[in-house]
Amino acid sequence: MSADTVVLVTGASGGVGRGIALACGQAGWTVWIAARRADAAAAVADEVDRAGGHGRSIVCDVADPGSVRAAVAAVVERDGRLDGVVHNATSGLSPVPSVLATLSAADLHSHVSVSLRGTYLLAVAARPHLAASRGAYVVLTSEAGFEGKAKLPAYAAVKAAQRGLARTLAREWGADGIRVNCLAPLAATPAMEAAFANEPAMAERVLGRNPLGRLGDATDDIGPVARFLLGPESRFVTGNTLMADGASCPIT
Repeated sequence: MSADTVVLVTGASGGVGRGIALACGQAGWTVWIAARRADAAAAVADEVDRAGGHGRSIVCDVADPGSVRAAVAAVVERDGRLDGVVHNATSGLSPVPSVLATLSAADLHSHVSVSLRGTYLLAVAARPHLAASRGAYVVLTSEAGFEGKAKLPAYAAVKAAQRGLARTLAREWGADGIRVNCLAPLAATPAMEAAFANEPAMAERVLGRNPLGRLGDATDDIGPVARFLLGPESRFVTGNTLMADGASCPIT
């Protein structure tokens, strides 16, 4: 993609979303930071500017149809195009351990609303613009969606569901030249740090099976992979889940 490339990244006020935004900014792209916290989103947009791109920010609740439509409309109104969407936002409950028997319906609703409903709402709002640019839709999933995670049943369930929806979209949208892929990262993020704090044994378990022995860096390890899936180098790649986890998950 050229320097005129315009992408929207949800949940980009921190963690993996911020890393993806900065990596796209390093390529000179225009990057819209979509997040619920205006100040945090604006701060990352400034970082995108300093990285060499053009940062924009917009308040967006991905579980709210009106908010999603407004965010996509704002991108197209200001920049005239939309080449890529990255759905990274997850429920704030993602790192909170809970066995299924104690998982409340309200907590399950939060996971479904942000991850799965958000994937759907973004797809509906962005599709005509991605068709016009023959762009790409990248959905952040997790190794939990392949192999499950003890004490994270809701998170694992929605991450698996996102993969199924992405593969379906890849088939539906292929004729329009839109590529749809998932990215499953294992990165050092505030959410991961919180998960390790909530369950100390998790850190030993996660790092103990990772051949590289470390978590990925959101900007330098994960961001370029997302940029690849958004860009022309992956123009014949769709319907896939790309693992960026240091070979932590034995399933691909």
